[in-house]
Amino acid sequence: DVQLQASGGGLVQAGGSLRLSCVGSGFSLDAYGIGWFRQAPGNAREGVSYINTKEGYTYYASSVKGRFTITSDYAKNTVYLQMNSLNPEDTAVYYCGAVYLYGGTYYPTWYSRSEYGHWGQGTLVTVSS
Repeated sequence: DVQLQASGGGLVQAGGSLRLSCVGSGFSLDAYGIGWFRQAPGNAREGVSYINTKEGYTYYASSVKGRFTITSDYAKNTVYLQMNSLNPEDTAVYYCGAVYLYGGTYYPTWYSRSEYGHWGQGTLVTVSS
């Protein structure tokens, strides 16, 4: 049973940093791509970043490029999102999702919420000005 557990959110001042973690169980990072999404009040859930651990590539939304870094630890089955230079517009609930890669033959539209069959519970990030 694929499960995801997101953590690491909190309250931080503008300009500060946080590191989010997404711990997976019941699957291998070889078989799934992991995306981070966020949802601010009144807004749709939007893709922030994505990692394909097996093939070693990442994607970022333009709004976070250069400030956020996604990495994975295969041994811990965990994906991290390092967030630097945070600003109030980054305030949201952050979710991690897993998309099955069908043995490496599937390349999802990483920023599309509908691609992901499994989600973690979300962790709240609040950036104060």
